[in-house]
Amino acid sequence: MGIPKDPREKKQRGHMENLILPFTTDAITLDQAGGKGLNLSKTARAGFPVPPGFILTTAAYRAFTQTNRIDAGIEALYRDLAIENPASVATTSGTIGQLFADGQIPLEIQNSLLTDYRALCLQTNNAPVAVRSSATAEDLAEASFAGQQDTYLNVHGEQALLEAVKRCWASLWTERAIAYRARQGISPTSVALAVVIQQMVPAESAGVMFTANPVSGARDEIVINAAWGLGEAIVGGLVVPDNLRVNKTSGKIEQQILADKTMMTVQTAAGTQERPTPAGKRRRPVLSPSRAAELARLGAKIETYYGAPQDIEWCFAHGQFY
Repeated sequence: MGIPKDPREKKQRGHMENLILPFTTDAITLDQAGGKGLNLSKTARAGFPVPPGFILTTAAYRAFTQTNRIDAGIEALYRDLAIENPASVATTSGTIGQLFADGQIPLEIQNSLLTDYRALCLQTNNAPVAVRSSATAEDLAEASFAGQQDTYLNVHGEQALLEAVKRCWASLWTERAIAYRARQGISPTSVALAVVIQQMVPAESAGVMFTANPVSGARDEIVINAAWGLGEAIVGGLVVPDNLRVNKTSGKIEQQILADKTMMTVQTAAGTQERPTPAGKRRRPVLSPSRAAELARLGAKIETYYGAPQDIEWCFAHGQFY
């Protein structure tokens, strides 16, 4: 593959056989899969309804950056980086982003990625995929890193997949991510990015569930945020969702605050788009009492599996929760 000599080369070559890891793979590590990939794998292997997919591991990221000499470029840029100067951070981020855009994905990685992508397409009847960043410093108790990198939804076709993967890799070096790692004291040479490629679920509704009340800390309450369409409208702060407080034992809704859900994220032929919510749905409850109870039961089971309160992204489609 023409990877240049590097002190990490021996380690890198040892990991090349693990370019791709299905969610069902046993003994996946944080270093291979990042926080999001690791948790998705755990949840899928436990039998919870996770849409099928696989992980392009950090070995692929490291091979890409070494082959294209991006590692050396980042180290050189960091020598001149003034982290307290926003303009310096912006310039560094933009330059690194261009290095990724100009880089070529090694053929071995392309072949492995596209082989598993084609298999996933066969399994899911050619459904589009979500391409999700999964950083090695993400979802750790000591560093709340989730959401610092990018996700690309409703990706169709092999070329679009390859480009989305490169954009995910580059998102490890956004201004926000660079500044965050500097504040947390995380070395730029210690981070890498895995990428999750997962069936895109055409969500009718979506949201976030907290298996302990995030405001009061009450462990006997589950709090659910819910909106119409894909969950990106909630994550991006574009819509105020319904807010439900559900008794964890009985599944009964103890409090429901219905929002005027003015916007929703929907799938389009070319990706996703924010659109006005149809008037008849804006103030309608997203979740019925029976659906809220069903979702709360699922959340309680996931909490029991992990042994601690969880915040869980969920969506509803085809008559079931994912």
